[in-house]
Amino acid sequence: MRAEPAPTRPAGRPGGRQHPAGPGLRLAVLGAAAVAVGVFFVAFGALDALALMGPMRARRLATMVLVGVAVAVSTVLFQTVTENRILTPAIMGFDALYALIQTGAVFALGSTAVIAVAPVARFGLEVAAMLVFSALLFRWLFGGARRSLYLLVLVGIVCGTFFRSLSAFWQRVLDPNEFLVVQDRLFASFTAVDPALLAVCAVVVAGACGWVWTARRELDVLLLGRDNAAALGVDHHRRTLAVLVACALLVSVSTALVGPITFFGLLVANLAYQVAGSHRHAVVLPAAALLAVITLVGGQAVLEHVFGLDTVLSVIIEFLGGIVFIALLMRGAKR
Repeated sequence: MRAEPAPTRPAGRPGGRQHPAGPGLRLAVLGAAAVAVGVFFVAFGALDALALMGPMRARRLATMVLVGVAVAVSTVLFQTVTENRILTPAIMGFDALYALIQTGAVFALGSTAVIAVAPVARFGLEVAAMLVFSALLFRWLFGGARRSLYLLVLVGIVCGTFFRSLSAFWQRVLDPNEFLVVQDRLFASFTAVDPALLAVCAVVVAGACGWVWTARRELDVLLLGRDNAAALGVDHHRRTLAVLVACALLVSVSTALVGPITFFGLLVANLAYQVAGSHRHAVVLPAAALLAVITLVGGQAVLEHVFGLDTVLSVIIEFLGGIVFIALLMRGAKR
């Protein structure tokens, strides 16, 4: 008897299972969801007074969109160059440096003097401090003998620990009223952002994301590792430095604008890997940015319009992001 031919396995994912929808359709669905939550946030309960409440809500919507895109893109980029899905740019110590700047300013000048500083000037000083810190780290890593990127991460962890310890010491000796001012600045807030800062941040975030989009194919090659990237003609050393600079710029701008959101990038980046259905940055980056917008805007809309601002959105985000971080650690998730 003739043997029956073995059944062929359809091409696609391992095990013959294929994605029910292609990356383009998935991005379209995410885009539609982002637009829907944006309209819901701006228009819900304000149709009778849209001319009055619309501009204020639109400004807050723009703030959340800018921060969400900046955090999502910077996290995906950082995980690409480190080849690890449980790391975020926050591990470099940016959040701890921001807390040190806020605490040190109140400790040295007093809360009255700090509040009197113009928002644009304060924003510029905070961004400059974080960029100088990142420039020193990158110069040490890339300036002389070639060092491991993980050594840079370890140095960032040590610096972050030092910044947090110094901040905690200063906070213990502050006047209770000034301590409350510091604590208020250490939680991310999307409610009171100067309109002039939005224009500056929009230009910076758009410029950085535009460069990232032009380099998306080289970023795909970086996923293959240093040796494979070099074999395919990509200068791994120079491209890694450029990606880290873009990460530092995006994280500095978003942190100085609203405050630190430690685990938010980890949350949306890993959701994007699951939803995108592709490892290409042309798909993962837009998916992460759209998921960030949906999470921030949708979460803020639910808190305001459903629960009446009974809690702070950043607290919920940190809680969920921490759970995702612990889950990834337990799984040993490495790219």
